[in-house]
Amino acid sequence: MTPIRHNSSPAGADNDAVLDAVRDCVLAVGVRRTTLTDVARRAGLSRMTLYRRWPDVRSLVGDLMTREWIAVATGAIPGRRPGMSGRDVITEGLVAAVRAFDAHPLFRKILDVDPELLLPYVLDRRGASQEALLELLADALREGHTDGSVRAGHAERQARSVLLIVQSFTLSLRTMTDEDDPELASEAFLGELRDILERTLTP
Repeated sequence: MTPIRHNSSPAGADNDAVLDAVRDCVLAVGVRRTTLTDVARRAGLSRMTLYRRWPDVRSLVGDLMTREWIAVATGAIPGRRPGMSGRDVITEGLVAAVRAFDAHPLFRKILDVDPELLLPYVLDRRGASQEALLELLADALREGHTDGSVRAGHAERQARSVLLIVQSFTLSLRTMTDEDDPELASEAFLGELRDILERTLTP
């Protein structure tokens, strides 16, 4: 599986400090009430330094979401165990990713306060984090093709189809759950997601 590489240069470290600052601002007051002045103050930089890299708060938040969502997705990839198939890696990793997104403070804050930020990536275009996840998925699917655990098919098309399924669970899970009923609680739906993925991918 191809790793997602992050910039470890000094400039990358500076960017991380800025993204940490905008994350803190968004968690505190939401995107619409966050200003570049607030971010600059938290990051210990001048506002003009930020303007040279990002024209507005939304572009900053876009980079923040890319960093955070890729970290969630890659962090959910299970460690290899003896006898673990390519299909196991995909199903376990994707179910774990949906669970992790549901618990992620920034993701929950954006869904609660600024959900319109996510709409372009659902209705209009793919974002950088989606492209990274598609790359990971396609690599894992090819491994599954090789070991015979995933039905033969066009890896990129399969990856996009699987992502469509997983996105719906990630974005809309809480609209369908009833945590007072164990049969309709989020973990029960994650079990359904696992079954859907297994049935979709099994040869």
